[in-house]
Amino acid sequence: MNVVATVLERYSKGAKARETELCCPVSYDPQLLKLLPQEIIERDYGCGDPSRYVREGDTVLDLGSGGGKVCYLAAQLVGERGRVIGVDMNDDMVALARKYQSEMARKLGDDRVRFVKAYIQDLALDLEAVDRYLARHPLREFADVQRFEVWKAEQRRSHSLIADASVDLVISNCVLNLVNDTDKTKLFREFYRVLKPGGRVAISDIVSDESVPLHLKDDPELWTGCVSGAFQEEDLLRAFTEAGFLAVCYAQWAQEPWRVIDDIEFRSVTLMAVKGEATPCLDIGHAVIYRGPFSSVTDDEGHVYARGARIAVCERTFRLLTQGPYLEQFIGITPAVVREPVPWCAPAGTRRPAAETKGAVVSVSCSTGCCS
Repeated sequence: MNVVATVLERYSKGAKARETELCCPVSYDPQLLKLLPQEIIERDYGCGDPSRYVREGDTVLDLGSGGGKVCYLAAQLVGERGRVIGVDMNDDMVALARKYQSEMARKLGDDRVRFVKAYIQDLALDLEAVDRYLARHPLREFADVQRFEVWKAEQRRSHSLIADASVDLVISNCVLNLVNDTDKTKLFREFYRVLKPGGRVAISDIVSDESVPLHLKDDPELWTGCVSGAFQEEDLLRAFTEAGFLAVCYAQWAQEPWRVIDDIEFRSVTLMAVKGEATPCLDIGHAVIYRGPFSSVTDDEGHVYARGARIAVCERTFRLLTQGPYLEQFIGITPAVVREPVPWCAPAGTRRPAAETKGAVVSVSCSTGCCS
C-alpha cells in the first residue's frame, strides 16, 4: 500500500464532502465555533480538541490542519500578538482552509493565520515550491532526479518552511497515525526541531492497547480511517521521550474505545509534552516540594522528589516544575535573597535546608482552591 497516495485520495474526498467515518465525536468550545463557516465545521476530521492548550501570544503550529478548523479556533485564543500556521500535504484541504482566510481575518481583526503545504515529517520543505520546481524542471532522466535531490536539500537548509525553534506550541488532531511507520522517527525529530526551548506539544490522536498486526496495517480503509496506523499506547509516550521531550503525559484519555477490531481497542487520547530549555544548570537557591500522593517521584532527568521534602533544584528545573503539566504536582520556593549563580545540578534527592528557605516566596497552584 502506498500510504501517501491512499491518504491523499481519501482526504481529498473528505475536503469535498463530509466523511463520517473519519472522525470521533468531539466537543469544541461553542463560543469559538460561532465565528467559523459551516463548511469548515462539517469537513473537520479529528479525535480531540488540542486548541484548549493554546495560550495568548503563542505561535501555534497545527500539523495536518485539514480544512483549518482548529487553526481558526486557535487564532481566537492567541490574540493579536499570536500567530497560527496550518500544515497539510493535501491540496484540496489547503484550498478549503484558504477559502475562508480573508473572511476570518476580517472577523478576527487581522490576518494571523497562514496555511502551507508540507509533509508533517518534513516541515523544512515547502511542497508548493516543489510543485513550482517540477513544473519548470520535469524529471525525464536520472540526472534530473539527482539535481532535484540537491535542490531539495538546499531548500531545507536555506529556505526552511518552518524554521528551527520558531514555535511555542505544536498541535495536531488525529494525524500522527496517518504517517507511514518508516517516517515516524523523522516526525518526532521535526516536532523537536521547530519548537522553541520550553515549547509545548498537545497532540490528540488514536492509540491502541495492543500492537496493530500487519494484516490490519495493510488495510487502506483502516489506515486512512485513523485506525491501523495508530501507536500502541506505551509506544506513543516512548516516541516523545526518545526524541528528548520532558513531562510527557496523557492529559486526556477516552473512557470508552472508539473502535474495537480483532479484540484490539482503539481510543482517543491527548498527549502533552515539553521541550527542555537546554540552558546550564545554575543554582541560586530554589527548592520544590512534591505534594504527593506517592512516596516519591523521579523526573525525566533523574531527579528524585520525596513527598513533602524541600528538594534543591537549579533555576532551569524550577521553571519546568512550576508550570505546564507539573504545575499542580509541586510547590515552588523562590529564595528571598537570590544568591550568586553557581553551576550545579543537585544530586538526586538533595534537600534544601529549611534555614536557607525562610522568608522565601512560595508559589502554589491547586485545582481545589484550598491552597490559595
